[in-house]
Amino acid sequence: MCGIVGYIGSKDTKEILLNGLEKLEYRGYDSAGIATLNNEGLNLFKVKGRIAALRDRVDHSVEATMGIGHTRWATHGVPSATNAHPHQSTSGRFTLVHNGVIENYQDLKRDYLGDVQFVSETDTEVIVQLVEKNFKKTNDTAEAFRETVSHLKGSYALALIDNEDQETIYVAKNKSPLLVGLGEGFNLVASDAMATLKETDQYLEINDQEIVLVSRNYVEIQKLNGETVEREPYTAQIDVSDTEKGTYPHFMLKEIDEQPFVMRKIIQEYQDENNDLKLDEDIRAAMKECDRIYIIAAGTSYHAGLVGKQFIEKLAEIPVEVHVASEFSYNMPLLSEKPLFVFISQSGETADSRAVLVKIKELGHPALTITNVPGSTLSREANYTLNLYAGPEIAVASTKAYTAQMAVLAILAVDTARAKGLELSFDPMQELAIVASAMEALTDQKETVEELARDYLATSRNAFFIGRSTDYYVCVEGALKLKEISYIQAEGFAGGELKHGTIALIEEGTPVIALATQSEVNYGIRSNVQEVVARGANAMVVSMKGLEQDTDAFVIPEVHELLTSLVSVVPLQLLAYYAALHRDCDVDKPRNLAKSVTVE
Repeated sequence: MCGIVGYIGSKDTKEILLNGLEKLEYRGYDSAGIATLNNEGLNLFKVKGRIAALRDRVDHSVEATMGIGHTRWATHGVPSATNAHPHQSTSGRFTLVHNGVIENYQDLKRDYLGDVQFVSETDTEVIVQLVEKNFKKTNDTAEAFRETVSHLKGSYALALIDNEDQETIYVAKNKSPLLVGLGEGFNLVASDAMATLKETDQYLEINDQEIVLVSRNYVEIQKLNGETVEREPYTAQIDVSDTEKGTYPHFMLKEIDEQPFVMRKIIQEYQDENNDLKLDEDIRAAMKECDRIYIIAAGTSYHAGLVGKQFIEKLAEIPVEVHVASEFSYNMPLLSEKPLFVFISQSGETADSRAVLVKIKELGHPALTITNVPGSTLSREANYTLNLYAGPEIAVASTKAYTAQMAVLAILAVDTARAKGLELSFDPMQELAIVASAMEALTDQKETVEELARDYLATSRNAFFIGRSTDYYVCVEGALKLKEISYIQAEGFAGGELKHGTIALIEEGTPVIALATQSEVNYGIRSNVQEVVARGANAMVVSMKGLEQDTDAFVIPEVHELLTSLVSVVPLQLLAYYAALHRDCDVDKPRNLAKSVTVE
């Protein structure tokens, strides 16, 4: 959530900041602002709403070669220009942007800032006011910043400007993502490399509880005690063209269409020249040695984990538990003797998952991260990483990262099965290639799905998804997609659970989407469909070729039954997309949601 961009160099900073913030819009926000500094002083522009409104608010005649910008997702205080970042100290000398949540801000306010008149409702203003308070004691901005940071509890990514110092942006982080971008005669600060790829592809990681002094010609990383840290930069493996919509009206539609190519990329990356699976031997050993796997995830990644459990248990014969990250931290179950933790996260920055990672590392347990961002926090801090190779995913509602997660989990399960000497009845890479072709065929049927979305969902206030076995997990994801972007109240249920309460909600015309891709439960789910139709439901069946019936609304191409989840979700993604379009919703940036959830 939220995004930070900073620049110090020789160019006028306004467009760099505004363009960078536009690249971070996918993270979710409700207000935005920038502050630029030149010889005449600080220029501050803040608005409630989109970056387009901020562009209109900015005085483009004012030039400056350093500045900071921010997109805010409200946590403390309502969305407003007053609560938007950057925030200033009482004197106006210090200006700050902040991502995260300061857990002890009320204590700091009471203990150190009782005489300060606050302007906003935010926890962020407490930080910048405390910097000014500490500066009055030290007369040294770096020391005042360090002293302030040492008192903060919670998550933060900070960028501070001293109005009387045009040579330094003061930066710090803890539990919230932040990078320093490196250039010739300039340097940058960003929550995500995508924000500044037009300027550089060279970045420095910042670890928790580090202070960074960013100037035009150098970057100095320090620990909180002032000790200097040396660190080599890395090259961001992102193609800037991948972050553009091209001819697509929305990123979500583009990313749905990219799924076949992602499958082929995964096959390419996880297969060697002899067509054998190519995984890190340490990951292979960790999988073989564990006696139970604990998958930790949230949202769509959690749903991918539910499918992954089926892959690992059925193929590799290892018990798997799937846990919601935000619950696991506070309600940890009894663990097995040799657990392996698998963290699934598109961004690799999910705060709830990282909180679990910190706890299990303290207990000495190994961790594997499956993520789309190899240099992310969860990737750096886990023992092992598997990359999704899905490319940047901009739309808030995840599509291609979800199917990539399932594909990588399937490969992990197959590799482990082979390492354990277990016999498999299919060639996984060949089957994934078939999945890619099936996805391609499905994305070519957009007009059919749009008609179904219009007929079943465009004017509905609610909808139900039902399935059995693996189809149930896909139904849960399909319901999430629909509610995320169309605001239709949707739920996914196991077909057999209908008669245990849910069927009471069925009314005349209630849309019910049923999945039928599993031969073992095909007749069971069709019986459930008849139950809801008898009570007035408007039922739509999505089946797999070979199991279809004449009345089915949509038939997906036949793939290996274990892998149907990767394919059956595609029409559900498109249903959600077109339902949102027909309801005039903001598809890529749905209300109240953020792409990367970096606060607990």
